[in-house]
Amino acid sequence: METRKTNILIADDHSIVAGGIAAILNTADHLNVIGIVDDGQKVLDTVAGNAVDLVLLDINMPVMNGIECTKRLKAHYPNIKVIVITMYNRKQFIRELFEVQADGCILKSNSGKELLTAIERVISGKTYFDQLNDFIDAPREFKEFRLSEREIEIIELIAEGYTSKDIGTRLFISEHTVKTHRKNIFQKTSVGDSDELIKWAMNNKLIR
Repeated sequence: METRKTNILIADDHSIVAGGIAAILNTADHLNVIGIVDDGQKVLDTVAGNAVDLVLLDINMPVMNGIECTKRLKAHYPNIKVIVITMYNRKQFIRELFEVQADGCILKSNSGKELLTAIERVISGKTYFDQLNDFIDAPREFKEFRLSEREIEIIELIAEGYTSKDIGTRLFISEHTVKTHRKNIFQKTSVGDSDELIKWAMNNKLIR
């Protein structure tokens, strides 16, 4: 008797990343990628009309971020497993993922083998947060500047070239709130504009 495959939906607005994840999953005969979407709302739309066993999703996506998407998935589809794949190794994200009942989290810097291990653990009914030691509190230098986790997140997105409007969409907050955060960040770091902020962040190894 043929074993039923595990249907997986990938959600990441970076097509190259999503394609790479799909290629890894396609090496396992028992895993079936049913689709790739680029925002949280599309995740909800897709699972409403398809048999999905597990969702792999990024934290920062437009329309609806991964935290909010996980919260809604677990509220309406409690049997669907959720693993968050992120580039941000901040413990604040882990705390939020525990709160919304995510089944696992893995850094994008980890190997395809570890991703497959995480999937196997989660679909067997366990959780996968074994890589918690890779997650860190805000570095000491940033604590001295009194930067919050949200402000650090916004700095990273500014460095990626996102506008205040785009950042608001990704973080599920208003553009006005983002501008307020930017103003506070500039004051705390004593920079005058985004270019100076990016240089400051690079010098302090917040971004590469």
